[in-house]
Amino acid sequence: MLSTNKKLLTVLNGQSVWPPPVWLMRQAGRYLPEFRLLRQQADFLTRCLTPDIAVEITLQPIRRFAFDAAILFSDILILPWALGQDLKFVEGKGPVLPPIQSEQDFHKLNAQHAIEKTEPVLEAIRRLNKIVNSPDTIGTAAAQSVTLIGFTGSPFTVACYMVEGGSSKDFSTVFKMMYENPSLFGKIIDLLTQTTADYLCRQIEAGAEAVKLFDSWGGLLSVTLFDQYVVQPTRQIVNIVKSKYPHIPIIGFPRLAGTKLQSYIDGTGLQTIGIDQTADISVLNKTIDQKIGFQGNIDPLCLLHNQNILKQEIHNLCVELKNRPHILNLGHGVLPTTPVEHVYELVNTVRNLK
Repeated sequence: MLSTNKKLLTVLNGQSVWPPPVWLMRQAGRYLPEFRLLRQQADFLTRCLTPDIAVEITLQPIRRFAFDAAILFSDILILPWALGQDLKFVEGKGPVLPPIQSEQDFHKLNAQHAIEKTEPVLEAIRRLNKIVNSPDTIGTAAAQSVTLIGFTGSPFTVACYMVEGGSSKDFSTVFKMMYENPSLFGKIIDLLTQTTADYLCRQIEAGAEAVKLFDSWGGLLSVTLFDQYVVQPTRQIVNIVKSKYPHIPIIGFPRLAGTKLQSYIDGTGLQTIGIDQTADISVLNKTIDQKIGFQGNIDPLCLLHNQNILKQEIHNLCVELKNRPHILNLGHGVLPTTPVEHVYELVNTVRNLK
């Protein structure tokens, strides 16, 4: 049942709210001094897989800013790690995985292992659900207005890291496999589609009140490949999750989709879409059905650098989308060097909109 005091759930269920609810991608991160202290005590993977730590990190920005959503502290690469692919996070380089380059590499992955290995993540969600739905357990008067969001990466984006062996500017190894060995790449996508849907369902069972699919690299694809590797797998995931949990909202974030955004909406059936900062929100507002909710799309660099422009951007965005379901967010994640006071300014500006 929808909690009427949870503004974010109200928007995710298709209603516009003024002022809009607000949370930020990567709102728990290196810009927070309390996060940096915990960062010194454990490596990244340990932080993700230790419920006490994951819960604490998730709640840090809620205590500071009283955001309308607490998004689980985790990573989109937890799933390939749980499937059996080794994963390390190297300072200055990011994630490093042994790349999947052959059928032999692929057959080392085990979907059954993923259920057991993601249990610490699910335990963190269970604890967080109790906290955000208990009176003032967060230490803020707005405790029970917080929506708990679970998430995972979309199959294509996760496959990019699995095949490339880490991050890349162009994912040339991934495109080589797509064009030269589409059968193998298709098997990877199919495995990720099923396990992603299962993982999201288990997050919902554990207490996630909404879930999000991050497709950070889908915008790299041509129209045809975008439909094959982004739209169709996402539609399958949505169908599986909705068949079990029809009332749980799902947010899709096809970063850099550009003109392919309409086909993403039409093909996936998603009702709330994350919009990155490169998109012209006024054009989208005119061309996309008003029933579709938008999340975004303040430039993270604006949040980093200029508070005066930030206030104007927030005002313009929110006025533009006033009659549409809208969640104020960034077009991508909070940058590590963002001053904490700028985030306070963002939240206060949204909450004081007239």
